[in-house]
Amino acid sequence: MAVRTFAAIDVGSYELAMKIFEISKKNKLREIDHIRHRIDLGTDSYASGTISYENMDELCRVLKEFKEIMKTYGVSAYKAYGTSAVREMRNMLIVLDQIKQQTGLEISVLSNSEQRFLDYKAIASKGEDFNRIIEEGALIADIGGGSIQLSLFEKDTLVTTQNMRLGVLRLNDSLQRLNPKRTQVHELLREMIDNQLAVFKKLYLKDTLIRHIIVVDDYVSMMLQKRALDGPAPGYVDRETYGQFMEQADHYTNVQIAERLGISEENSNLLYISSVITAQVMDICGANMIWAPGVTLCDGIAYEYAEHTKLISFSHDFEQDIIACAKNISKRYMGSRKRSDTLESIALTIYDSMKKIHGLGKRERLLLQIATRLHDCGKYISLNNVSECSYNIIMSTEIIGLSHTERVIVANDVKYNHLEFSTYGELSEDENIDHDGYLVIAKLTAILRVANGLDRSHKQKFKNIRAQLKDQELLLSVDSSTDITLEKGLFRRRADFFEEVYSVRPVISKKQG
Repeated sequence: MAVRTFAAIDVGSYELAMKIFEISKKNKLREIDHIRHRIDLGTDSYASGTISYENMDELCRVLKEFKEIMKTYGVSAYKAYGTSAVREMRNMLIVLDQIKQQTGLEISVLSNSEQRFLDYKAIASKGEDFNRIIEEGALIADIGGGSIQLSLFEKDTLVTTQNMRLGVLRLNDSLQRLNPKRTQVHELLREMIDNQLAVFKKLYLKDTLIRHIIVVDDYVSMMLQKRALDGPAPGYVDRETYGQFMEQADHYTNVQIAERLGISEENSNLLYISSVITAQVMDICGANMIWAPGVTLCDGIAYEYAEHTKLISFSHDFEQDIIACAKNISKRYMGSRKRSDTLESIALTIYDSMKKIHGLGKRERLLLQIATRLHDCGKYISLNNVSECSYNIIMSTEIIGLSHTERVIVANDVKYNHLEFSTYGELSEDENIDHDGYLVIAKLTAILRVANGLDRSHKQKFKNIRAQLKDQELLLSVDSSTDITLEKGLFRRRADFFEEVYSVRPVISKKQG
């Protein structure tokens, strides 16, 4: 049975980490080594937007060591990602080029939504525990150096995910500037955290029943996995026990926390901040249990690699989580579920019939699907400026699992559903989109326009729509017992753009229903 050795590298805000995995169908993902090196990139990046020369030298030196370790294990493939500290560097491209020149390693930078989605996949790799907990109602608190991500699940469905710039390094930096007494720290942290958490609760929790908080971080997770608190199993602790720990921790010095938990004094301060964040999230939710599965970004990187290379098959459908997120965004802005269902059905029917022509894949199909869900979200703000308002909503709203570029594609598909399509120079100047991205936007917009034209009245007149390529025409056979004069009359302009993009003319053929 084939076994592949894979390395996952995380260039994080306060440490470099690498995990070596053996991947096989029998054992799935088996971690065989975990190397960590403390380096504070976040303080540099968040404060000045750059990285010091000392940290740059250290970063490259450690990455070279990682590369040598990979050789000793016979690693056949690797993925290396930078997160928020790298993402927020003003000279990010220069830093990445220096790393490549000095180490030979390619570092890709994850958007926040991509990073959190990989963390989410890492949690899902825990199988039965994950499925049971999200079924019962759960909130994932993904606590990083620069921000925290709260993702709400209700009956196995992802309801919303929101990012807040309340990461442990940012909060620690704020505390250092205030220079408080130990007895003041908890209250100051509460004041920094609670305002944003209160808004989250008001907008998204309401009467939602949340039984579990799932914590992903580098500190509380470590503590619970070691069973430093009296929990029913490794990684678990109930509300009462955790509350008792926080009462004690409020009176401990960093030295005492470090001694009790067997960690460095420097880490004890960050652990305390992460513990306070976890406690505040637990309070707003009223959850009874914390579960810290002990996973890291490296686990998510390996999970995704195994998934994409089809080395392992997994039961959870992550695309449905992305679609559920889009549906809930549409719901928040009073979008019509019935109208979106119709538009999605028509658009995907056309997309699937055009496979030989458009040359796009499964991922682009998902982006089109999301665009149909969000096509009219801007109506919540303005009926006269739907396109621009929809664009701004999508660009301002995180859709977990999509990269920034993919969100730009969806936003422009929706924007140009009605507006005159821009030239490459005009669009790329504003969006930093390359030629390939521009063509994807054009192709998906053409399909969305035709689909929208077939339901121009918003009355779902067609019972069934079939699409068939024949010569230089796309025959759209529709069943309808109602008058479709409006649809036919307004279809021409949308058909013109479709023909411009594909050199295929869409034609409506009506059958009496």
